[in-house]
Amino acid sequence: MTDSVIQFSDLALNDAILSALDGMGFVSPTPIQAASIPHLMKGSDALGKAQTGTGKTAAFSLPLLNKLELSQRKPQAIVLAPTRELAIQVAAEIKNLGQNISGLKVLEIYGGTSIVDQMRALKSGAHIVVGTPGRVQDLINRDRLHLDEVHTFVLDEADEMLNMGFVDDVTAIMEHAPESAQRVLFSATMPPMLKNIVERFLRNPITIDVAGKNHTVDKVEQQFWVVKGVEKDEAMSRLLETEETDASIVFVRTRQDTERLADWLCARGFKASALHGDIPQSLRERTVDHIKQGVIDILVATDVVARGLDVPRITHVFNYDIPFDVESYIHRIGRTGRAGRKGKAILLVRTNQLRMLRTIERVTKSTMEEIQLPHRDKVAAARLEKLGAELETEKEHKALEKFTELVEKLQDTLELDAATLAAILLKRQQGKRPLFYIGADPMIEAIERDKQRRKERRESGRDGRREGGRSFNNQDWDTYQLQVGREQGVQVKDIVGALANELGLTKGSIGAIKLAQGETYVQLPKAMSSETAGKLRKLRIRQKQVDAVVCDFNDFREPRGRRDSGRRDGGGYRGNREGGRREGNFRGNREGERRFDRNRGGDHRGNYRGERGHNRRSEA
Repeated sequence: MTDSVIQFSDLALNDAILSALDGMGFVSPTPIQAASIPHLMKGSDALGKAQTGTGKTAAFSLPLLNKLELSQRKPQAIVLAPTRELAIQVAAEIKNLGQNISGLKVLEIYGGTSIVDQMRALKSGAHIVVGTPGRVQDLINRDRLHLDEVHTFVLDEADEMLNMGFVDDVTAIMEHAPESAQRVLFSATMPPMLKNIVERFLRNPITIDVAGKNHTVDKVEQQFWVVKGVEKDEAMSRLLETEETDASIVFVRTRQDTERLADWLCARGFKASALHGDIPQSLRERTVDHIKQGVIDILVATDVVARGLDVPRITHVFNYDIPFDVESYIHRIGRTGRAGRKGKAILLVRTNQLRMLRTIERVTKSTMEEIQLPHRDKVAAARLEKLGAELETEKEHKALEKFTELVEKLQDTLELDAATLAAILLKRQQGKRPLFYIGADPMIEAIERDKQRRKERRESGRDGRREGGRSFNNQDWDTYQLQVGREQGVQVKDIVGALANELGLTKGSIGAIKLAQGETYVQLPKAMSSETAGKLRKLRIRQKQVDAVVCDFNDFREPRGRRDSGRRDGGGYRGNREGGRREGNFRGNREGERRFDRNRGGDHRGNYRGERGHNRRSEA
């Protein structure tokens, strides 16, 4: 579809709406608006396919506002949104578009706030209700929300609504809709469950498809960094200090990681805050206000709570954890590059997640640029430059004369020259963010080690290759005996999950595993950091401390006659298999145990199965 050349004044909208659009500087509709508004003004049911950031809220809001009867007290339109944040955002935009409509009442209803206040507001009257399906259905069941005067139902981001488990609520609400009501559904994708809703409730809908024109992706510069050499927390710190950011969102998978990473960043001098579904709604709204006002600069958030966020300050989106699917990625990066602004998205990706990265590129018809993490000397130089700029602004401060007297007094008291005193003050100023480093950058050392290992593998060919197909050097590994095994109900996936989640180990850092009756043997790198080794000593699996000790066990061989079946001796596991088997898949030997694909979901710093689809309904 070509870009629209018509103007809003051509769309038969009333004067109050046109004056509001004119005041906001909007003259021409976006493609989704130009394609939708004429059909919706006629009352047709419609199925719109459009990505986030294309202007679909105005596409369904303008026709709604145009046909309101302000004298009616009962709701005339119901707009369903998957999350509280999106409901708030949609309601705010409708109010903005209808700012010149005298007496307009738009009400947001969602969980996490007082239902009594919402019932009171409904009793006072509302023309348009914007809400999450769970709370809307609750108020219908309580006989406080009446739909007999509703002439329009809108499902916004319908695919996400169903993904979050709202299919029963959505179905029940649509069943309450008057027979004559207009039904409008907007979605980025069309999964089978959504097709059932369309076939059941929409009557000869007009299909409006502008999904192929992904404006969000066009406006956002996309880059990725392959995780290697340093931990992801350190990588985030380096990127945040060297990128020219105003405000940023850092996306992680789990609620726990939002808190952990936000605390880690705050301890290093960043102005960061966590945002997730367990935070009370009032605090979430305050946090969003803080980033809008510049009180904080970084939000560490999960996917669901960031839906609908529109903060002009956000110049960067960092994908600390790769998303589960392409739509989530598009929604994430859509938090920047909005309303014609440019934005930047940087993805941290592990080597076993590159396939998902290529899928994102293919579906979005875009190409991401691979970047290298800044060396820490460059980070230190950036800190020094920032400090210099801050000091520059203080050169003419009126109080400097008093501080000069203090400097002279300290010099006499401590018997120090001015340069030494300045050095001491600079050392205190740097805190946990050094202004210079001593020694080699661990990232460079790790990259060199990786190059050397690849070189040795090429030179040695298949020498040293164990049964099972994995090539490695025993000198790189220690074997640990963990005091848990089958007797405690432990499975191989429990061992791998604990090592990945609690110690932050990646797939390449976990060697062979052999599960025995009362203990488990696992190979871990000799070069583990002292911090990781400390976590290993405190590790608990199935509520039992594992008391890991280094031992000389090395019998990780598979029994004869079972290699072809893909089964492992004693629940054995080999981490990085070749020879035609899919990398990272394993089977335990316990009967009935399910096949587990370690590539699925990628990074496992949080829940091993990831967060998607688990308790997400409670966030809306």
